[in-house]
Amino acid sequence: MKILIAGGGIGGLALALSLQQRNPHLEVHIFEAAPEFKPLGLGINMLPHAIRVLNGLGLTSALASVAVEAQECAFFTHHGQLIHREPCGLFAGYDYPHYSIHRGDLHKVLFDATCERLGADRVHKDHRLVDFTQSADKVTAHFTDRAGRTIGSWTGDLLVGCDGIHSAVRKVLYPNEGKPVFHGINMWRGVTTMQPILTGASAIRIGALQLTGKLVVYPIRNNVDAAGNQLVNWVAEMFSEHEAPCDWSAPGMLDDFLPNFADWKFDWLDCPEMIESAENIVSYPMVDRDPIDRWTFGRVTLVGDAAHPMYPRGGNGGAQAILDAETLAEVVNNHCDDPVRALSEYESMRLATVNNIVLTNRTAPPDSIIELVEQRTSGERFSDISDVITQEEIESIHGNYQKTAGYDRESVAAHERS
Repeated sequence: MKILIAGGGIGGLALALSLQQRNPHLEVHIFEAAPEFKPLGLGINMLPHAIRVLNGLGLTSALASVAVEAQECAFFTHHGQLIHREPCGLFAGYDYPHYSIHRGDLHKVLFDATCERLGADRVHKDHRLVDFTQSADKVTAHFTDRAGRTIGSWTGDLLVGCDGIHSAVRKVLYPNEGKPVFHGINMWRGVTTMQPILTGASAIRIGALQLTGKLVVYPIRNNVDAAGNQLVNWVAEMFSEHEAPCDWSAPGMLDDFLPNFADWKFDWLDCPEMIESAENIVSYPMVDRDPIDRWTFGRVTLVGDAAHPMYPRGGNGGAQAILDAETLAEVVNNHCDDPVRALSEYESMRLATVNNIVLTNRTAPPDSIIELVEQRTSGERFSDISDVITQEEIESIHGNYQKTAGYDRESVAAHERS
């Protein structure tokens, strides 16, 4: 069987590795639109449900060498007051760690493994999919290079669109869908070289988006210099009437968001200093797409952001692409004699679950804990957090999100058993 994968990002490479692991006789080709792989994006959290899959692919040691193993998740008001902190990953009793990592480092681990196991000749760069056609027994993808010159067509048994939120495969399937949905929230992202914060392995959320604006802060590389500094990733989120360009490399301007965080100076973190000391700043709108009720059309299907782009919350954008890849590889291997059935089965196993996560990320993300506290205190300081929110409420909010997203301990353990 020959499988064509459009897109050489996290989902596409995870799928290629998962297919090769289950059946080395499959002929898998990855087609990437970019002429060269560059470390786009900044930080990403890989939680235990994703690391379970990557561990199964034999990548844990490579990830551990370039990532920060998170020890805790911590939630603070915009005054820097602690609301809640809890252990994560191995420190919370999971069988797998929680890694905070630069997207470029994660991609390199996946890319290097793909070239080693499948062969570098299976990765075709500067191949931009522009269309595809299919018959009862084959699918043919048509490509141009970056300059728009036709460079040929490839025919295979399956075509999988792993080509992100601007998916060309999805555009053929849904030509009238339009651009991603903007919900009035922009993000500014940066990385800053600085001394460790709190434990030096804390995933931190500060402030309530609805009321004060929000910061997410976590380290993604350890010991980046002789002074013991870390590379710390941060994301600022604010409501805005003007949508930022939907481009991970679009530059961000300090004047557009820094004034909102100018007085966020705590005894454990000076937020404006961290922001102003960033190596570079990019902006990106908080966008997703409304869930669709079909990913699969004959011999063609979608994976990751091409299928279900979602708010980048709870580490679930990349994680769900990895879980898609695991499921799709498993059913393809189980139904090599009937690939159309395999794609249909994949959709039935994943679509409803992931569509629910898309909607949950819009309305009830993990930082709902902070929103509730800021609402109840009207944005004022509190004397005792237990007078504002109970531990039972915190556990319910966080536990419900974990269960919906599939990274509560029971769900991860159940996947491991299966």
